[in-house]
Amino acid sequence: MIRIENLSYVYQPGMPGEYRALSDINLVIPNGSLTAVIGHTGSGKSTLMQQLNGLLQPTSGKIFIDDEDITSKSADIAKIRRKVGLVFQYPEHQLFEETVYQDIAFGPKNMGLSDEEIERRVIYAASLTGIDKKYFEKSPFELSGGQKRRAAIAGILAMEPSVLVMDEPTAGLDPGGRDDILNIIKNLHKKQKEMIIIFVSHSMEEVAETAENIVVMHDGRIDMSGTAADIFRKRGRLLQIGLDIPQITKLADKLRNGGYNLPEEIYTVKAAVEAITKLSRSLPLQAEDII
Repeated sequence: MIRIENLSYVYQPGMPGEYRALSDINLVIPNGSLTAVIGHTGSGKSTLMQQLNGLLQPTSGKIFIDDEDITSKSADIAKIRRKVGLVFQYPEHQLFEETVYQDIAFGPKNMGLSDEEIERRVIYAASLTGIDKKYFEKSPFELSGGQKRRAAIAGILAMEPSVLVMDEPTAGLDPGGRDDILNIIKNLHKKQKEMIIIFVSHSMEEVAETAENIVVMHDGRIDMSGTAADIFRKRGRLLQIGLDIPQITKLADKLRNGGYNLPEEIYTVKAAVEAITKLSRSLPLQAEDII
């Protein structure tokens, strides 16, 4: 479990460019959860994510992971970063080894593990991210953009973190690559029952389709948090703070306003199809339908 208490962070404190990026953040994220963090640019999303593995240390407040205070002066930062895997935007830019296998193995190798254990972890992480063994001896730079992204994520998973944090994991990918990454996230959530998965996204469609829970940030604070249904139900507030709602939700709202009896909690295409199919079966046939 992640527990954040009264967390604040100030960039360049005491300097002319001082900027408070986070203010009094309080949040609990349970084991096994899949959480999206959303907010407009500058809301503090990335700054908060970087606190979770010790990349940034809070100006005030505490972060506990499994009841261990990772913000204390005695905290083992190397241990924390093995426990909390952080996948940056465009992680493929950090690929540098001669082969895909060596790149995925880099973290486990630095952990001092045996060759047998490293191989086990590489194979398992590759399977989780859809990297076929036939690519192991290829240069990572020969891979497609989506494959590079998957190889970079596999390198984090090979360290077997209990928390996976992903900052804009689908940024810059084509629709096929985007779907691949979202499917990886959803499959990880199914297979790694205790792993906490957190991802940052600007896409309401991605969030609606993938996340169980959502944290909404605004001006360095948590504005709302709850299940996806809870958050998308508060359409007015999302729009007020400069965010959007899924396009399918907008369509469902228009149909509802036009007199069609559709439920309010439609925020995925799947839910829309099910609701419209159910509605169509209940509508009386018109003469022109029969003709």
